[in-house]
Amino acid sequence: MTDRRLRYPFRRDTALGVPEEIRDLRSEPVVPVTLPSGDPAVLVTRYADVRSVLTDPRLSRNLARPGAPRMTAGNPMFQDPEIDPDPPEHTRVRRLLAKAFTATRVETMRPHVREVAEELLAVMAERTPPVDLNEAFAFPLTMRVVCDLLGVPLADQELFRAWTDRFFSVGRFGREEIGRAFGEMNQYMRELIAAKRREPADDLVSAMVAVHDHDDGRLNDYELHWWCRLLLLVGYETTATQLGGSVAMLLTESDQLALLRNDLGVVPDAVEELLRWKLVGGSSLSMLRYATADLEVGGVTISAGTGVIPIVESANRDETVFSCPETFDVTRTDNPHITFSIGPHFCLGAALARVELQVALELLLSRFPTLRLAVPADELRRHDGALLEGFVSVPVEW
Repeated sequence: MTDRRLRYPFRRDTALGVPEEIRDLRSEPVVPVTLPSGDPAVLVTRYADVRSVLTDPRLSRNLARPGAPRMTAGNPMFQDPEIDPDPPEHTRVRRLLAKAFTATRVETMRPHVREVAEELLAVMAERTPPVDLNEAFAFPLTMRVVCDLLGVPLADQELFRAWTDRFFSVGRFGREEIGRAFGEMNQYMRELIAAKRREPADDLVSAMVAVHDHDDGRLNDYELHWWCRLLLLVGYETTATQLGGSVAMLLTESDQLALLRNDLGVVPDAVEELLRWKLVGGSSLSMLRYATADLEVGGVTISAGTGVIPIVESANRDETVFSCPETFDVTRTDNPHITFSIGPHFCLGAALARVELQVALELLLSRFPTLRLAVPADELRRHDGALLEGFVSVPVEW
């Protein structure tokens, strides 16, 4: 393992570019880095090793433990001493939530996703371009879908955008402003849970309240509140960010865009390729773990107490797994990317995200066959100091 210590996350030259460090990262299986918090950690860079550590019980997600590295010094996200994100506690809660996110159940939501998307695109078509695709389509779509799933009133949905920006801050907002947003979120969630307890409905929050109230208390009060809040916050931001970035990427790849427009049956494969490129963010910072014991990765010993990041954006470009990994190919079919992770922390919302992305791209390309970026690609910008580093805007015209 080299003695050099890079700063992570890496920076891109352009919003759609790949950080230069990613290209040569796999020459070493383990690479030392410094996190935004100033804490040291190591990156695991190769596909097989990343898959291995994602299922290794010696790597803990519990960043609230003493000595654990922090993602950022100013935001305690994912550091909650009252929530144990490791098995068996995590397994217990996840088993309850997974029932709401089975691929079969999510597939029944496809007509509703399509209905919302068509409504938003109809409104967008009436506007005079240029239009910011993020504000007109990507964020409203995913927000509506997750709020409908959870049972959040339509009138309250706009509250969550500002809260989410602060929840995912890695330096974009100060500690006081982040704390105020957390307080507002917590108060809202207390009131929402109370309302669902009084008048339960066919939604996920009501189902979780029922588990807490009537199923031997398998969710305690704090878990109920924490998970409802987390699902609401992360349930739309990641997919919206991926959707905006996906459209930006396609509109700069004319040959690939033409393939899609000529055959919308390619959309599912295109979604997987766009996920492989991990346009949802600039890093795997949220994958940070803590080694509770020594472990060997690629012939390198990682000592107990070390912060470890399985760097997915590197694994998804591993030359031993992906043919021509630096080529963006919407027809790629052999595509075992791990953008949704694997193992006990595989993304619960993966099936829903896929449905939303597939429906959104199909309808967008059908409704706007001449869709194009309204600015040069090198003028696109990402949010600095945010965990997801989404696009500030994606201006389009047609």
